[in-house]
Formats: sequence, structure tokens, C-alpha cells
Amino acid sequence: MELLKKLKWYNVKKGLRYLKHFGVKEFVIRLQERMEPEEVPYGLWYEAYRPKENTLAAQRRRKFKHACKFSIVVPAYETPETFLRAMIESVQNQTYGGWELCIVNASPHNEEMQRVLSEYTEKDDRICVRELAENLGIAGNTNEALAMASGDFVGLLDHDDLLAPNALFEAAKALEADPLIDVLYTDEDKVDTDGRTHFKPNLKPDFNLDLLRSNNYICHFFMVRKTLAERVGGFRGAYEGAQDYDFILRCTDMAEKIHHIPEILYHWRTHAASTADNPISKMYAYEAGKRAIEAHLERRGQTAEVSLKKDLGFYRVKYPVQGNPLVSIIIPNKDEAASLRLCLESLRRTADYENYEIIIVENNSSSREIFAYYKELSQDPRIRIVRWKNAFNYSAINNYGVKYAKGEFLLFLNNDIEAMEKGWLEEMLGNCQRPEVGITGAKLCYPDGTIQHAGTVIGIGGIAGHMFVNMPQDRSGYLHKASLQMDYSAVTAACMMMKRSLFEQLGGFEERLSVAFNDVDLCLRANEAGYLVVYDPYVCLRHYESKSRGAEDSPEKVRRFQEEIEFMRTRWEKLLKAGDPYYNKNLSLSKWNYSLRADGKRGRNTND
Repeated sequence: MELLKKLKWYNVKKGLRYLKHFGVKEFVIRLQERMEPEEVPYGLWYEAYRPKENTLAAQRRRKFKHACKFSIVVPAYETPETFLRAMIESVQNQTYGGWELCIVNASPHNEEMQRVLSEYTEKDDRICVRELAENLGIAGNTNEALAMASGDFVGLLDHDDLLAPNALFEAAKALEADPLIDVLYTDEDKVDTDGRTHFKPNLKPDFNLDLLRSNNYICHFFMVRKTLAERVGGFRGAYEGAQDYDFILRCTDMAEKIHHIPEILYHWRTHAASTADNPISKMYAYEAGKRAIEAHLERRGQTAEVSLKKDLGFYRVKYPVQGNPLVSIIIPNKDEAASLRLCLESLRRTADYENYEIIIVENNSSSREIFAYYKELSQDPRIRIVRWKNAFNYSAINNYGVKYAKGEFLLFLNNDIEAMEKGWLEEMLGNCQRPEVGITGAKLCYPDGTIQHAGTVIGIGGIAGHMFVNMPQDRSGYLHKASLQMDYSAVTAACMMMKRSLFEQLGGFEERLSVAFNDVDLCLRANEAGYLVVYDPYVCLRHYESKSRGAEDSPEKVRRFQEEIEFMRTRWEKLLKAGDPYYNKNLSLSKWNYSLRADGKRGRNTND
């Protein structure tokens, strides 16, 4: 009863801290997000998902041709006995036997820990313990554990967390399939103090550079080739609190191959009454994370400004414009004088970056109003109106407009877009100038304040779909992804910037896709050519959506749409079967909000 009272009082104090940190409006938004019920309850889903005993038994019998040895390193400090035993036994319960457990005990006066550790080392010679004379901090303690490791790969395990029994088996299987992998990481969830209740799954994408710069999404379970861990110099005490983040950034900077295992193989224990749950108390860690990102950017020769977001542990990286390149803004238009006027006036009002030209591709308009407006626009030397006399074909119209463009960068913009805040054009350009980036997209919202586009996932709804559709724009969504800069397979061309050189290299938009999926196809070809497609939530525009074209309800339009679906299925068959690398196989393809697949078992790979 007394413990219950303490927990209630703790939650009240925690709520007051969050209220002070976020302010009333943002606190209410986050409270509403937390209180919304899960569409698919994770606890039940996980029970269906987790491997059953017959699967685990089959894994234990599996013989590997090229079995590698894993060294699990654990810096331990004042670890409660229950947590310490559970952590050790989660390693002992691995279905893959090629491991050693390297524990550094930085609690020299804790006799209970020494007793427990001695008990396990006496019974299992794969468990090695080094007693330190003093606590060297997490970075220093982990380096001591790394020095003990004799395996091919090193895995990082916190002293009170748990590994799923198939964690090392999945890693060994991946390495047998591709021995050139340098870095592996897995999905994870959280467990409560007793280690039984699972919640808050982190279902991750394959390696996502911009997401990693926004948040240490890789976190647990991280495994790295030992020679690479030694080459990067281990952990650095200067980044205490974010030492894992700094280490992961340095390892992924140097890794030749990074592999993601889309399985929940790590359970991060939470403490219900821990003061560590107070984000303000960890400011030193968030500042260290900021410095880790800055050091990473410097290593890669990139100039950028890193800042902490309101949600602590998350960061914004802003890339300044280099030089003064010309941006060609291409806007297809048919009639809709009012929409076009709103679009252009908002652009003039909000674009502080002034080196741009506008090419309006006129497509068979008939209203007097639009031609009167064209006459008015012709007085502006930065605006040119060119005429496409054929039937509507979005791809062909934009390809035609590019022929008249003089810019080094192309911005494809719908005529029903309204810019609301200054700085968006510079934001897109700064991102698109990065050498690894081919395309930059924006966050688009409906006039009612809900999201229309926050990145595009392949396979959603059949071929591709936008994320977080109809979610209030002031919410950040699953693990804040609606408000984080990250890489996607595609973004919408309703507002999309692209390097002209890449556009020409790829041959522009696919003209066989006259209306649907042409932007998705272009983005996928950019990915194929080795370029990133970046979703930038700091560019937030209003989208009135497709007023010019009308509804897709005639037999001819329905037939055309089906033909375009079939074209995409044929061209991108392998990707559609394999799944979007920037998504996760355990997430729904019929929802747009990162909800779980309805059946955990359907998302699993079978193991033999």
C-alpha cells in the first residue's frame, strides 16, 4: 500500500515536470497521445510473435558452417541482484552457444554483487568478470569490458536489461548469409521492473542516416565487429551519457556493411519509480548527444547546426545553403486562377531565398480568369508560362517544364500548395545540396490542420501510401516520426526538390505513369542510383490537394489507375515482395500510423 502511494505521488511529480518543460498546449497534446488505446495491443501481439519452444529447440540444433563468437560486454555498477541474475540468465538461455559474457564490476564494495558474479563464473566458464578498484564511468567501464572480449563480434548489453533467447541465433544467421557485415542492430521493446510486461516496441527501419542524426534509434541491441570497435577507439568519456550514441555514430561511419535484423531481440528494463525518468535530470546526456552528432558531421565534412528538440533525446540538424544556386520551381496548372494566385503569393511572401525562377506549365485551361492572371504574371521577369497542349499527363508535363528550366535544382510544386512560414525554400535547398541526397520532400497538411503527407512507404495500401494521413499536425506520431527528419523510400512530388543532374541522369518522370505513382517511381530510381530521399518536417506547407484534376471516378480513369498499379507491380516486384527497407515488416500495410500488423506471427521469418 505504501509503495502504491509512493508511485502515485511520483507520477504526479513527473506530470508536473513535464508540464513545466512542455507548456500547457504541448503537454495536453502529448497526454492525449499517451492515453489513446493501441489499435493492436502490444502485450497480446508480442505473445503471438515471440518464438515458441519448438522453434527455440530447432535453433539449438542448427549447425553453422561459419560460426562466429560473440562477446557480450556489460558494464555493471550497483546492480540489484534480481536484475543481475536475470541479465546473466538471458545470455545463458541463448539458443546459439558461441558466446562469452564479459562483465566489469565497478562496485568494489558491493559484496552482494561479488557473491552473485562468483556463483555464475564458477558454474559457467563462458562468463568472465573483472573487478575494478573504482568506478570509471560508463565509457571507462565499457572499455574495460571491451578489453576482455575475444570474440569476432562485440554486443552491448546494459546490466539490468534482457536479451531475447534467439538474439544471437538471428545475428549468427545473418552473418552466415553475409560474412562481410560489420555492424548489426535489432528491434527492441521495454519491460517493466519484473521483466514480464512488454510495451513500447521500437520497430526500426534498415540503416537510416537522417533518422540516426535525429535520434539514437539504433540503441539496442548493437553488435559490431571487434576489429572495427578497436579501430574506432572504443568509448569516449567526453560523451558520457551519450557514449553509446557517439560509439554507434563512429562505427556506422566506418562500417562497410550495416545490417538490421527486424526482430524484437532486446528488452530494455524500465524502473517505475526511478528519478532517471525525469528528462531534465539528463540534460548532460542530451547535450553530449548533440556534441556526438556535431563530431559525426565534422568527420563527414558537413556543415550543419544541431539543436535539441523539445522532446529531449531528439535533435534537429539544419543544413545551411551553400552558395547561391538557381532553383527552378515548376508548377503545372489548368484553370484554378484562385489556387495558383494563393500559391504564388505565399511563395513570394515566405521565400527569403531569392535566387529562383518559376515555370508555369499551362495545360489546356479555358477560363478567362486564368488567362487574365497569366497576363498579370508575365510582368514578373522570374516567371515564365509555357504551354503543354496535349492531354493531362503529370509526368510529361513536368518533364516538359524542366526543358525550360535553367536551375541547378528543381522544385516540383502543385498549384494548390500554400506556404505558411518563412525559410522553407532554404531549408529544402540546404538539404538537397548534400552530396548523398538526391531528393527532399516536405510535410504537407490539409486546411483542417491534419496531415496529408509525412513521407511515403512502399507497400502501404498495395503499392505506396503516405504516412500519418489525417493525424492532427501538432502531434508527432509513433516515436515522433512525423516530426523527425529521416530518410524514406519516397516522398510526394506535390512539393519535392531534386538535383537537376540526377533528374537528367534518371531520364525524368516515367511518362507511362501519367497520374499515379510517378513520384514514387522517380524516388525509387533515385534510391537505386545510390541517393537518399529525405523527408523534412521543418518544411510544413498547406495542401488543398488535386483541385485541378478532379475525381478519379470515370471508367477511363479507373482503367488508367489499374494500369499504373500493374506497371508499378511489375517494375518494383522485388521491392514489394521484400518490403520497404525504411519501414519494418512487423508494421501494418493497411494503416498509415505505424501500427502493428494485426497478427504478430505473420510478420516473423521462420527459423530452422
